[in-house]
Amino acid sequence: MNIFRLIGDFLHLLSIVLLLIKIKKSKTCAGISLKTQELYAIVFVSRYLDLFTNFTSLYNTVFKILYLSSSGYIIYLMRGPLNIKYDEEQDSFNMWYAIGPCAALSFIFTYEYTFSEILWAFSEYLEAVALLPQLFMLVRYKEVETLTSHYIAALGAYRVFYVLNWIYRLSTESGYSDWISWIAGIVHTCLYADFAYHY
Repeated sequence: MNIFRLIGDFLHLLSIVLLLIKIKKSKTCAGISLKTQELYAIVFVSRYLDLFTNFTSLYNTVFKILYLSSSGYIIYLMRGPLNIKYDEEQDSFNMWYAIGPCAALSFIFTYEYTFSEILWAFSEYLEAVALLPQLFMLVRYKEVETLTSHYIAALGAYRVFYVLNWIYRLSTESGYSDWISWIAGIVHTCLYADFAYHY
């Protein structure tokens, strides 16, 4: 593991903490897309199904558990019995517009035609576009709350550091290739750049 991936992972974790602070402190989910959170949950579940069968490292396992549990907790807070305000009318993006094409891509463009590899490819493609409901919602709101923008900025920074991670690995590891992550990551980073430009 290199410093770029490490920083990227902790920025991703920071984005989740910022989102949880916003929800818990303000008791509202105004400006936060539940559909984006549900797409991220699908990403994490499909990517980390190997949690109990493939041990890479304690670090990796802890982060997988953190991403899965925090994603579920955020959805629970937004849908659950706590009556935290959520603006469902503004969050009208049809998730199937993201899920369907990503599922098709994962069957066409994958490294191996195994269950776990297809799910991993699906998670990479879906993560690239999981932010779309959030961006569509922000366009409707016209204004972005500070913590919401910090959450999205931290997610964008996480992506930038992952791109740097890939560049570093490409220059230091012979035979390193991960074109699915690269293409999906570039699309994902471009969406964050669009957010940064407009907000």
